[in-house]
Amino acid sequence: MIDKRVADADAAVAGIGDGATVLIGGFGEAGSPTELIHALIDLGASGLTVVNNNAGNGHVGLAALLEHGRVARMVCTYPRSSHSEVFERLYREGSVALEVVPQGTLAERLRAAGAGLGGFYTPTAAGTELAEGKETRSIGGRDYVLEYPLHADFALVKAERADRWGNLAYRLAARNFGPLMCMAARTTIVQARELVELGGIDPEHVVTPGIFVDRVVRVAEPMSERAAILRGDRYT
Repeated sequence: MIDKRVADADAAVAGIGDGATVLIGGFGEAGSPTELIHALIDLGASGLTVVNNNAGNGHVGLAALLEHGRVARMVCTYPRSSHSEVFERLYREGSVALEVVPQGTLAERLRAAGAGLGGFYTPTAAGTELAEGKETRSIGGRDYVLEYPLHADFALVKAERADRWGNLAYRLAARNFGPLMCMAARTTIVQARELVELGGIDPEHVVTPGIFVDRVVRVAEPMSERAAILRGDRYT
């Protein structure tokens, strides 16, 4: 019997080792798997390459992972955002490396990894510093930059609903990068607010099929990062 449910967040992140590349879903707070990130901090893995749209806010979630010194390299679109003081400090100190990727290019690199593509050409970033060292080609009189798939060892994703096979439904904008990251990682780990029986998700509402998911844990009351930031909370 296929059953991808695990007991808790600690069990969900077990096996993530030093130097792993980890995709972390979320667009700011929306879709951020905060409890899985905190479990990853507790696990102790270091030297991580982390891929996210942002670079963390406040002192919880991804920002806390950075603050605990677990991240060697960030790949993201918006390293500077509201309450992103942790990443800015670490970057200025030279404690973390940064690769900036335009948002659409980031999404397409993830999609290319999940779809088994070898790469793609995009006009985004052509003629800018982000294109330096990359192959460029003129197509139809317009310059394009060759971008490669963004594969990863693990993905941490937040869903609204899951069943024991790992089929997922998301809540509104929390869907953002989650479906692409599920496809791009070798091992996909999901926290879901609700676990339902098979058939409990309308097939028309399944966004991520269970074939792309390896572990699911229920987090019935996920943290509000925004509220935690306003309170000045820190994950220690």
